[in-house]
Amino acid sequence: MHRMASFSSFATVFLLLCMSSADVQTKENQHNNQPLVNKSIQGTTCILHSFHEYPKDCRDVQRRCSTSSSSGVYLIKPDGYKEPFEVFCNNDVGRGGWTVIQRRIDGSVQFNRSWSEHRDGFGFFSTEFWLGNQKISFLTNQAVYELRVDMELSNGVVVYTSYKAFRITDEFGNYSITNVGPFDSNIGSQISACPSNMIYNPCICQATCADPNGQSGCNSDCLGSEDCICPDEFLMNGIDCIPASQCGCFLAEANLVIPNDDNYVSDQCTRRCSCRNNELICEDDYSCTTEDVCGIQNGVQQCYCNQGYEGDRTRCEPLYEDCQDVYDAGHRQDGVFTILPSGWPGSSFSVYCKMDHGGGWTVFQRRSDGVTSFYHNWVSYKDGFGDLNSDFWLGNDKLHYLTNQKNYKLRFDITTRDGTHKYAEYTEFEIMSEADNYRMSKLGDHTGSTGIYFGNNIGKQFSTYDRDNDACDQYDCSELNRSGWWHSDSWCSCYQHDGSRCHDFQVSHVCYAKCTTDNLNGDYSGGNGGNIFTYDASTSYCNLQFVEMKIRPTL
Repeated sequence: MHRMASFSSFATVFLLLCMSSADVQTKENQHNNQPLVNKSIQGTTCILHSFHEYPKDCRDVQRRCSTSSSSGVYLIKPDGYKEPFEVFCNNDVGRGGWTVIQRRIDGSVQFNRSWSEHRDGFGFFSTEFWLGNQKISFLTNQAVYELRVDMELSNGVVVYTSYKAFRITDEFGNYSITNVGPFDSNIGSQISACPSNMIYNPCICQATCADPNGQSGCNSDCLGSEDCICPDEFLMNGIDCIPASQCGCFLAEANLVIPNDDNYVSDQCTRRCSCRNNELICEDDYSCTTEDVCGIQNGVQQCYCNQGYEGDRTRCEPLYEDCQDVYDAGHRQDGVFTILPSGWPGSSFSVYCKMDHGGGWTVFQRRSDGVTSFYHNWVSYKDGFGDLNSDFWLGNDKLHYLTNQKNYKLRFDITTRDGTHKYAEYTEFEIMSEADNYRMSKLGDHTGSTGIYFGNNIGKQFSTYDRDNDACDQYDCSELNRSGWWHSDSWCSCYQHDGSRCHDFQVSHVCYAKCTTDNLNGDYSGGNGGNIFTYDASTSYCNLQFVEMKIRPTL
């Protein structure tokens, strides 16, 4: 049995009928003795003289025309049809005399229509049309007709096929095809019939299982012509077309085959699919973490570590142990960065880095506006609180691991209420772990314009109002000073004073005491003893406007 090729891209399609019988007898025109005028698109005229009845088809028109054999629109009246109607006659193919029953050339006419419209016909002879099933039925039942299908492909190639006998029933028989004669075609002489899983179409770079997107190594031999190619959702596998789903780890959503031991990550990194032993495994809950970001590197999309991190999506480790590392990496602007101190048991965390005064300072305390209270309990001081871009305490646990990974120096800057700026630096600074209540174990030599008595805190443990670790038996210094701090015990006994010094707190009408000479975590606008202060030999700086404490490795 002959197998036709499959086509899906046409510029023009014609269905034509032509009588297969002998010549039709010419007869007199009996319609008011008027000549039949050709309504050809080309504008030619054919006059039929002295016939007593209308032609029954376009072959009959061709026989009777005495002036021209041009294609065009003519009146015909098949046997038994109640009145004449117009048809388009094609005399340009074969020997002419073809009655055109359908034409498709540009998509200007919609062919998805109702039963009655297909019965009566629709469209325009000058463009696209369907002649009508009722007319075709009368036409094909008055003689033996040949059916011809002419097709012009999108690349300009013209092919045709024809059947030696063609007839359809009337409306009662639902216009069924009752007779189709032997098949004839010029298609076979130009191309071979396509396999059942292929189509005949303009050739493109044929995608393969190894290269579903046709980016490299694809079959491009037929470019510029037409041939049998894989239809949609099929891919070349060797010389065969197979369903794309059978191409190993084929991922339909991305139209690709994932190689073994490779991954694919979707746009926005919301899904990752892997190929293991030619089995596709997808993670629908895939997403980037705070340490990485979705991006493309070397043509591969996935979650990549943020700047300052290294590793892969499963674990991105910060490159920096402190702000000195940030500074050494070339950063010169103050801001928040992520670090991971050596030995720190938790995940990486953010710190605020200051790049002035030589750069590389890791800030662990700031007071600037009083919005954040520093009267917190032990756990809050351990973990840290506040906003890194405003007022905060970094956390004693973090401060312990920071100051024990290298040798660090300490600096604090203050600004008084009248706008005077002062600072202090110490060549060493270290605090112990929680097991030793974050004892200040090191504080080196002092330089600067304030904080000369801060050294009294060496060896002191950290205290909060709910965990009193100072050595003052009479008072709870953390509660009285309204802060977590390394409170001293040197002056906690009662002594007489006039009450003018802001670092003293009154314990009776004639008795004053003090726990420390520096209380940088006190109330922002507190009273004596409970405010933010630092004490020098002759001056107490009280209710400071700005305080910032920071550390940097000893260079």
